[in-house]
Amino acid sequence: MFHPTSGGQVPHQKLSEQLHQLAGRFADQRVTLREVMKALGARASGLLIIILALPFCAPIAIPGLSIPFGLVILFIAARFMLGLPPWLPARLLAVQLPPRFFHGMIEGASRLVSWIERRLRPRWPWWTETCGRMRLHAGLVGFSGFLLLLPLAGIPFTNTLPALVIVVGILGMMERDGAAIAVAYGLLLVTLAYFSVFATVTIELLQRFVHWLGAL
Repeated sequence: MFHPTSGGQVPHQKLSEQLHQLAGRFADQRVTLREVMKALGARASGLLIIILALPFCAPIAIPGLSIPFGLVILFIAARFMLGLPPWLPARLLAVQLPPRFFHGMIEGASRLVSWIERRLRPRWPWWTETCGRMRLHAGLVGFSGFLLLLPLAGIPFTNTLPALVIVVGILGMMERDGAAIAVAYGLLLVTLAYFSVFATVTIELLQRFVHWLGAL
């Protein structure tokens, strides 16, 4: 699922190049997740996760997409964690992406992927060499997908931070770059700290509001 092509095969195409191709192929039409997975080929599941997370890497709210996209990411990652083959139910495969999704959001976000790709290389094999550790890293991705699907799109960076964890983590897994995966775990800690601060401030404000109502 998230593995690079095996030895003896032609080196796989860079993700940034595939994103450009998809941007041209589906530039002006609605497209379903099923059509995208067919177009992506052997690495479909891992690449689909990146494609769904990329639009949220910019600190701009995208209403209505974080919940279905986060659900798909969580579903794919959970199956990998359980040792099950990639699969999505028909209802999720039928989810339609907005018109010009690839030409606008993905084409622009592919610059981030290109920047990350130039810095990836196989390293820290002890962090990626076993199936158990790769499943652990898939849990990192799945948990970030869960954070992404939370209905918090109106709050700055609550989509951006989990999306960055997903993109960096998946690219690290696909390229067997243990250092990149470690960066993804660091980003997750930053994300959890941010969510904790937000939750603490929200609870404090609610308590003050309740106290103010009681004083009336």
